[in-house]
Formats: sequence, C-alpha cells, structure tokens
Amino acid sequence: MSATTPLRIVAVSAGLSQPSSTRLLADRLAAATRERLAAEQDRDVEVHVVEVRDLAVDIAHHLLSGFPSAALREAIDAVTEADGLISVTPVFTASYSGLFKSFFDLIDNTALTGKPVVIAATGGTARHSLVLEHALRPLFAYLRAVTVPTSVYAASEDWGSSGDEYTEGLPSRIRRAGGELASAVLGHTVSGASRAPGLDDGEDAVVPFEQHLADLRLG
Repeated sequence: MSATTPLRIVAVSAGLSQPSSTRLLADRLAAATRERLAAEQDRDVEVHVVEVRDLAVDIAHHLLSGFPSAALREAIDAVTEADGLISVTPVFTASYSGLFKSFFDLIDNTALTGKPVVIAATGGTARHSLVLEHALRPLFAYLRAVTVPTSVYAASEDWGSSGDEYTEGLPSRIRRAGGELASAVLGHTVSGASRAPGLDDGEDAVVPFEQHLADLRLG
C-alpha cells in the first residue's frame, strides 16, 4: 500500500432506531480511532459507516437468491478492504441482532483474516455486557479477524457517565479501544492482543501484533 493511500476505517452499525445509540457508539469509536491515527502518522484517514438497517431488504434477497445488490456489494467490499473495522450491534435476546449476524454471514470466512477489529454493543442494562465475550468475540474469531483487547459495551446509564474511582467511564473505554485499533492498523504491538509465554518469559509476555497476524495467515 502506498504511503499516500488513505487509511480506511469502516464502522458497521446494526442499530434499528433513528436516532440510534448503536450508531452513536460506532461514530465515537471511529472518531477516537481517527484521532489517534492522525496523531501517530501523516496519511489521511477515511471513515466509512455501513448502516446495516438500510441494507435489510438487500440482505434478505441475497440470502434467498445468492446475488447481492450493488449497494450490498459495496458495503461488503468496504468491510473486507478496510484497514481497520469497528463492529457495533444492539443486544437482542442476550446476543447480537439477527440483522447484524445476517450481514456477516454474507462475508467469506477468510475475507477478514488478520484484520484488526473493535467489537462493541449497546443495550438497556449492563447485565448483557458479556455478549461481547460469549457472542461477538467468537464470531470474529471464526472469521479469523483479530479483535483488539478492549471491547466496549454501552448500557443506557453509561451515556453521560464519567465513571467512578472503581470503573472507567464510557468515554475512557472508547478512547482506549480506538487507540488499540489505531495501533493495530499501524502494526504496533497491542498489549493483550495475544499472549504466548516462552520458557524465559513471565506470564505476561506479549507476542508482537505483527507476529500474531502472521500466525493467523499461516494457520
């Protein structure tokens, strides 16, 4: 890739309402990633948002016919060609939404190999925050993407909250996740991205992100 080619960050938002807290979270994660990328290198950064709700009919037709519309093909290409991906879903029945899953069902299971991804979700209560670990992270592991260590869950009460002495507030988590995605896009080591202790290493030895990507591509 040319040093003058813009870096492409794509955010997939599966919110259904308008306005949507899911889209708001996607926009804030994209802004945090763009800010960090702009601070660490000289290339332009392009952000593109895929609103899955606008593709719902096209997704259904594709599942039935096997042929994507032009708009759906463009969205899939944007996701597979992105340098970094942000994926945000509302929580439905303690998992990702059916529309979110249907969209990613249309992406070849090798098309995201090695691609850095931030996973995020929104819901009415903090009780559903584990959806990130038991649903989204396994989904992107199957797609062979590399999820950054920090995932972001935003419950209704998180909006406008600055956290307290025991927990990080939502803005802090967004900045940290965006920073990790930016580091991954630039090929820097992301703390916690992959741990593989050696004989002379402590339990917290971290594999460089570049090696983690190489391992995925070879596996």
